[in-house]
Amino acid sequence: MPAAVPAPHSPAVRSAVRKIFRRVVPLFFVMFVANYVDRVNIGFAKDQLQADVGLSAAAFGFGAGLFFIAYAIFEVPSNMLLERFGAKVWLTRIMITWGAVATAMAFVGSVEMFYVLRFLLGVAEAGFFPAVIYYFTRWLPDSDRGRATSVFLMGSGTASVIAGPLSGALLEMHGIWGHQGWQWMFFIEGVFSVVLGFVVYRFLDSRVEDATWLTDEEKTSLAAAIDAEQEQRAGERGTADVSRWRLLADPQMLLFLWIYFAIQIALYAVTFWLPSIVDDIGGLSDFQVGLLVAVPWLCAIGAVYVAGRISDRTGRRRPILAASLVAGGAGTLLAVLVSPWFGLAALCVAAMGFKTSSPIFWTIPQSYLDARIAAPAIALINSVGNLGGFVAPTAFGLVEEATGSTTGGLVGLTVVGFLAALSVLLLRGGGRNDRVRARRAKAPAARTPGTAPDTTPGAARTGRPGTAAA
Repeated sequence: MPAAVPAPHSPAVRSAVRKIFRRVVPLFFVMFVANYVDRVNIGFAKDQLQADVGLSAAAFGFGAGLFFIAYAIFEVPSNMLLERFGAKVWLTRIMITWGAVATAMAFVGSVEMFYVLRFLLGVAEAGFFPAVIYYFTRWLPDSDRGRATSVFLMGSGTASVIAGPLSGALLEMHGIWGHQGWQWMFFIEGVFSVVLGFVVYRFLDSRVEDATWLTDEEKTSLAAAIDAEQEQRAGERGTADVSRWRLLADPQMLLFLWIYFAIQIALYAVTFWLPSIVDDIGGLSDFQVGLLVAVPWLCAIGAVYVAGRISDRTGRRRPILAASLVAGGAGTLLAVLVSPWFGLAALCVAAMGFKTSSPIFWTIPQSYLDARIAAPAIALINSVGNLGGFVAPTAFGLVEEATGSTTGGLVGLTVVGFLAALSVLLLRGGGRNDRVRARRAKAPAARTPGTAPDTTPGAARTGRPGTAAA
């Protein structure tokens, strides 16, 4: 008979989780703020880059999207190296190198150099996001991952709020010491990421066992609770070794890839082109544009957190995800039909819907995947899905250059959002069974001594590797 395993919500585990939310989750939040600012700040520099470097709308969109090509190519290898070197070393490396490349963007002098540096930024950042998602699977019970993922992803919304006024103010440093405003923006924001990389090395631990800020009881109980969830999943799928490639060929994985691809198309189309859409209002300074661009993302921050709490409390991941995608698509459609000021309000709805979709989405594959293949599988979903970040700005750039308007692109986002919402209905799990399990996790039932509690997230699965029952 297996040894007794502490309940996931025992005092020691809850104490450990609280400490993780105080120390680790805020650190990842700040990292994602810096990451997102360095990734999307070119949206604010678009007009100045076009004037100073000679970028066309299509060239800007293509260069913005090149980041995601590099990201997709190097993400899975990056996460393999994460497992080899550990989260502490590898996440530090990622941060410092992306900060260095982001800083070098200040010296762009040609279209070709713009392309090269955007590609290198993707190489440097590859692996960051799935590394954090995988980190949560090894440090938190499933019932807490939705909230942690939501807080982490609120970093992108916060970055969008900060990036507007900050980048707008830095762009107005035009002429100081003979440099353009966009050069100051890239340089200052890039250097911040480099400095933050050294802070990460000081405070991050690779494994629960390495955390000196947890007591021995907390470390033992937390590790046992997480292992119990993994053993439960492995037991339901059978005792045979799970083939990575067999799991990655699962139809559910193909759905994960498509849905996340659609989410990223919507998010990055809005992110890269929102400054230009707001600028169409007319009569605004760079700083005023930055302030208005922050409004939709400020609305999204609250929506992301509330949706994450509801998701964890009810376990109904799939319906919440579908509703978020519908809201995002409806918001972009409405933005096409109304005046610019009302269009900004509609884009607030779109930002809330699409931003909320991402953290809710990730709770589904997190609970579906066997921990033995979680890191490469998450990396694959993220890297292929992030190709949407290439498609979105490239397509928007071509549409704007051909029509002189972003209307066609916004209509396309509406279609993508609605199709993704329909696709969510084909996912298994994320429904009523998850709610029941979430309630059981909040109030564990009495169990036979020496047995582990049933803490398996998601819907009940069949015995076949990589499959799940509805």
